[in-house]
Amino acid sequence: MQHGPAVRRRKLGEELRSLRHTTGLTSREAARLLGWHQSKVSRIETGASGVTPGDVTRLLDAYDVDDVHLRSLLEALAGSAGGGGTGWWHAYRGLIPPQYRDFISLESQAGAARTLETSVVPGLLQTAGYARAVTRSSLDGLPPGQLDSLVEVRLARQGVLYSQRPLQLSVVLDEAVLRRGVGGPQVMREQLDHLAHAAQLPHVQLQLLPFEAGSYIGLTGPFVIFSFPNISDLDVVVLDHLTSSLYLERREDLEAYSSAFRTMQTHALSPERSLDLIAAVSRGD
Repeated sequence: MQHGPAVRRRKLGEELRSLRHTTGLTSREAARLLGWHQSKVSRIETGASGVTPGDVTRLLDAYDVDDVHLRSLLEALAGSAGGGGTGWWHAYRGLIPPQYRDFISLESQAGAARTLETSVVPGLLQTAGYARAVTRSSLDGLPPGQLDSLVEVRLARQGVLYSQRPLQLSVVLDEAVLRRGVGGPQVMREQLDHLAHAAQLPHVQLQLLPFEAGSYIGLTGPFVIFSFPNISDLDVVVLDHLTSSLYLERREDLEAYSSAFRTMQTHALSPERSLDLIAAVSRGD
């Protein structure tokens, strides 16, 4: 288990080493092409040191990598491996901790995300009112200005669902999430309506685990599995805790959580029946 930036550095280094091997270059030859010392290439490839997006660009040029999307992803990962990059969230660096910035960076770069939530609506599907209520309750005594900014961050994250290449989002929600009165009746009505709308987006799959499903694997807590286009070795599981996040990237961890998610999907309602349950809860049934 590691923190996000360390995981990113090592994964990025492995991918750069693989690309170098594909070209047939040794680390010494790659370093000579760039005017670097061989040890710099070695440190980058082992994740022992960070690498700037600019240096990644130079390496990709040296390795004749012309896949535009792959280049963009690896350059962005270089930013997150340094602790959050220079995305839109950089403007909030004085407000949100490095781990949250790294989570947002992963979310912005991922091609797909699978998430289980047992307590609250996932941040990507929250309304402003719901996000405000959740943030206020979890960070008691927060000054109004900071509360407003954190809600702005939560809503800005949702841009990944409406971009030119939207995040493919699969969600399994416990029924308790729908019935937990967050922010009062009006806030919940708006949130349930928003959930129903979002669930009909072509790149969003929402399934509910009804109470009658009983105990199920994953009941112990929420998690997110991020998957990255073209580079499965960059996939990572994120477990959120009260004061930190843990990043699991061993193959056996990924397989275990992926299997657990598939199992929960089989026990959950279909997307169509999930929409029916949302409507029923909204009516007060």
